[in-house]
Amino acid sequence: MMPDNKLSVSFEFFPPKTEPMTEQLWQAVKRLEPLGPAFVSVTYGAGGSTRERTHQLVRRIQAETTLRSAAHLTCVGATRAEVDGIARDYWATGIRHIVALRGDPPEGQGTYAPHPGGYAFAVDLVEGLGKVANFELSVAAYPETHPEARSAQADLDNLKRKVDAGATRAIAQFFFDNRRYLDFLDRARKVGIKVPIVPGILPVTNFAQVVRFATKCGVSIPRWLADAFEGLDDDPETRKQVAAAIAIRQCQDLRDEGVRHFHFYTLNRADLTYSICHILGLRPPVAPKGAQASQPPTPPMAAAGAG
Repeated sequence: MMPDNKLSVSFEFFPPKTEPMTEQLWQAVKRLEPLGPAFVSVTYGAGGSTRERTHQLVRRIQAETTLRSAAHLTCVGATRAEVDGIARDYWATGIRHIVALRGDPPEGQGTYAPHPGGYAFAVDLVEGLGKVANFELSVAAYPETHPEARSAQADLDNLKRKVDAGATRAIAQFFFDNRRYLDFLDRARKVGIKVPIVPGILPVTNFAQVVRFATKCGVSIPRWLADAFEGLDDDPETRKQVAAAIAIRQCQDLRDEGVRHFHFYTLNRADLTYSICHILGLRPPVAPKGAQASQPPTPPMAAAGAG
């Protein structure tokens, strides 16, 4: 077990498509900001379909909050020159952290194919971004193996290549069986992967949705998890309490195994993630008695992030 008991967290958001979704997202950002996460990341859609909204949101978080913003970049739908240009623009606006991913194929394209003149795979993207600037570079890891990998060993070898190319952190795909993550971590250490491999935590706000995510990502759904949410389709309050209890237990068990950083897939909602962090002991700093009350959060700008 690690000697340092201090925990840290990071949060992931996705670009909103509508004005109400933009408002919901910004409420989540402001709600979670006082917890002081190590960073917050913003995803791309499949095929880079939300690229511009991702750029807008990353820059807005960087400019209007105290948060450290990390941008997802993928190999999909752009040449190397275009990706490098985006990275240089991020660096110029003070963004120092990129999550470098291969990316999913565009809608309607069954299998991934490298873009002509683009970075072929995540390892190439990591290598290229390292030549653009001294970014902090996170990459993806798959405790239950990437669905397209030839084997678990081939998948682990690919992670090793990404780390050797310059990745400074791996963020794990979500999982519900902690043993899958802990066994993967052990295997990774044995092949010489020394960077942090941060567990991805997905609070279950909608079980049917999570099943769809899991099927696409090759994540197993334990029988006990399905049983826990059985009969709660029309009972959102109980569902929320069950989801919080399960995620809290998952994080506490991982903490007992020495884990000290958690990456939360928030789905742009703050309540469950905030509750889990509170139980783990991550709370906003308490203002000294007599200190002037802080100003209410600025409402979202009319057009920011929309489109």
